[in-house]
Amino acid sequence: MSKESKNQRTLDMYVRLCEGKVINKKTESQKFGVDERSIQRDIDDIRAFLCDRSESNGGDTREVVYDRTKEGFIIIGDEPSMMTNGEILAVSKILLESRAFTRRELKIILDKLVKGCVPLKNMKLVSDLIANEKYHYVELNHKEHIQDKLWEIGSDIHEYNLVSLRYARANAPEESIKRIVEPISILFSEYYFYLNAYIVEKDNYGKYVHKYNYPAIFRIDRIKKYKRLDEKFKVTYANRFEEGEFRKRIQFMYAGKLQKVVLKFYGENPEPILDRLPTARVIEQHDKECIIEAEVYGKGVIMWILSQGSKVEVLRPGSMREEMKQILQNMLKLYE
Repeated sequence: MSKESKNQRTLDMYVRLCEGKVINKKTESQKFGVDERSIQRDIDDIRAFLCDRSESNGGDTREVVYDRTKEGFIIIGDEPSMMTNGEILAVSKILLESRAFTRRELKIILDKLVKGCVPLKNMKLVSDLIANEKYHYVELNHKEHIQDKLWEIGSDIHEYNLVSLRYARANAPEESIKRIVEPISILFSEYYFYLNAYIVEKDNYGKYVHKYNYPAIFRIDRIKKYKRLDEKFKVTYANRFEEGEFRKRIQFMYAGKLQKVVLKFYGENPEPILDRLPTARVIEQHDKECIIEAEVYGKGVIMWILSQGSKVEVLRPGSMREEMKQILQNMLKLYE
């Protein structure tokens, strides 16, 4: 048999092993028309290949072993976790676009990302592709270093620690309010990191209870003092906070009660609304307009609706429709 045929056979088995399939020597010998000793040599070649990769790349721990219960050879272990050049470039671009960090923080993160994950021969190319954006990067006005604060908050979320914080008001940053909270998640949206937490207060028995039945949202760079308390809070599985579900229903990080909104979209393709509001669904479809229903927290969705101009109309709830009318009338007065 030619070397080309052997290589083709070995590659075929390697691919199937990587897919989690079982290689049986007798079955393979019948499939390829060779004896079982040839199949064994092919498996030995795959083993040698993986051994060489393990020595040159410590992240690759894969090996081929015989599984008696499955009556064949399988592959076990983990592939290297190195990111591809394209993945590194995509993540770098997202970091630059997010403007979430100070210039110094961003430089450190990007340098570690490129130097730690990109092969040496491609390092200059990736660095060159992000160099211009890196040079012209504009950090946010607050200029707060928040990485350590993020980790501290994340630890308290994981350990269910009650937290005391002082929070600067948006309209009066020199003033601050004190809150005792149950931290439940960290979110990122429109340039900023946010702490999602239930505000608690003591009841008549001295026990901490939720002040509201929905979580409050605190911009992390506005948290001026942060202290972990000795007391912990409990969360039952049934009442656990599902960050992903909350994220689908919040717009511009404006907290509030959960409500259902019905919108009319004027246009042929409602995709922008369906992408912006993950809970949205089309309930009526007409020629060049459709009715869309979605669940949202608070009134942040109003800001997005206003950005759509005459393409989106609020139908329900009536209170939001009236609020939209008042906002638009006030806006119109600015141009009179």
